Amino acid sequence: MDGDSTSNYSIPLLTNKNENSDQESFCRKVWEENKIIWYIAGPSILSAILKFSLAFTTQIWVGHVGTLELAAFGLQNLVIAGLTYGIMLGMGSALQTLCGQAYGAGKLTLLGIYLQRSWVILLGTALPLTLISVFATKILLLFGQKIEIAELAGTYSIWMIPQLYMYALNSPMQRFLQAQRKVVPLAWISFGVLVIHVPLSWFCVMRWGLVGAAASLNFSWVLVVILQFSYIVSGNCKDTWSGFSWLAFTELLDFLWLSLASAVMLCLEYWTLMVLLVFAGVLKNAEVKVDAAAICLNVEGWLFMVPLGYMAAVGVRVSNELGAGNAAAARFSVWVTVSIALVTQTVFATLILITRYDFPKLFTDDKIVMKEVSALAVYLCISILLCAILPVLSGMTIGAGWQAVVAYVNSVTYYLIGLPIGVFMGFKLDWGLEGLWVGTQIGMGLQTIGLLIMFWRADWDKEVQLSEVRVSEDVGLGEEQKLIKL
Repeated sequence: MDGDSTSNYSIPLLTNKNENSDQESFCRKVWEENKIIWYIAGPSILSAILKFSLAFTTQIWVGHVGTLELAAFGLQNLVIAGLTYGIMLGMGSALQTLCGQAYGAGKLTLLGIYLQRSWVILLGTALPLTLISVFATKILLLFGQKIEIAELAGTYSIWMIPQLYMYALNSPMQRFLQAQRKVVPLAWISFGVLVIHVPLSWFCVMRWGLVGAAASLNFSWVLVVILQFSYIVSGNCKDTWSGFSWLAFTELLDFLWLSLASAVMLCLEYWTLMVLLVFAGVLKNAEVKVDAAAICLNVEGWLFMVPLGYMAAVGVRVSNELGAGNAAAARFSVWVTVSIALVTQTVFATLILITRYDFPKLFTDDKIVMKEVSALAVYLCISILLCAILPVLSGMTIGAGWQAVVAYVNSVTYYLIGLPIGVFMGFKLDWGLEGLWVGTQIGMGLQTIGLLIMFWRADWDKEVQLSEVRVSEDVGLGEEQKLIKL
């Protein structure tokens, strides 16, 4: 009986030991993945916040110049610059797929070639996009904006043309460095430029108004590009940057296709905020509505820099692991990053809700505008929460190279479902700005569900094979042998 008694107790004890071991192993894996994610996301978040703060700081100064100037700045920043920035950001994200997978596969020389190809394509794209700034007034009038706001915003858009070309150069360099996990220099460069920009912007705006705002922003973005390029060519990326090459002008069609798919994917998502602001301009009491929407969307954009860092981190992790042939690690990284994002965005939404009667004072002295912003705070909090999961899933799709498929998902969820519902609520039901925003949030929710289904049903082993095709051994060797410095 003693023997039976011993065996009866020994089996459960052994099982508990195994369970504890499995739990410890899982917790250790989560902890290690957390460290990797934060190593990439932390500096990426800081860099994104600091760069976003360039326009954010300038808008604060402009808000104290006048209501009309604030509306014009908001329209240019979120609509005209939003159109061009969305395209540059989207097309540049193709580099995250290719550079990330090439880095994971050990094809380091290809990264420099990919960077130069992206420059060629984005600078070529910037030329026709310049027309958007040139004809900004007519575009805004076509969307029903008030003539005095449209004319001032159109003039300011022309002054901001240099910023477009800086976007074309900055976006590829950022992806190039992120793919190699060289993210700390990006944060330091952004910090240094912001330190210079804050007093410069204050001086220029208070002295010359919108002209000063344009001058300070253009100067700061030029400085960002110069410092990032100097870091790359100074020997810090000697394994991935071998100098300029004629190979930058080869195989451009395949690269262009992925860039365009990336642009469509991100632009359809990014432009929903722009569309919201445009429709706000045709509501009753348009100037107040535009100012309130611009403030809320800028706060959302500022807070979005945090999940944008997660988006960059998970994109790098997924692309690197697929390139290295680790399907399970890529999938696990997505789960961990989503969990992190849910926690941080919940904290931000809670803070906004608590301070909803106070934070509008940072942007304007107009009591009516402040009241309108406070009324919109609940919708702002909902958007912040929706931005917890969606950017992470978007980063996953970029790392895996699913941009073309996601472009269709975005088209349906945002523009065939969300936007019509928002217009119906905003104008037909007379819910105003709140109705427009609810429609946008419905689109965001449906897109999140669609990407979750893609993630759940994906064959990650097949994605590893597709990654091998993108960065195959013969292509890598061929391009290394053909490398010719200019």
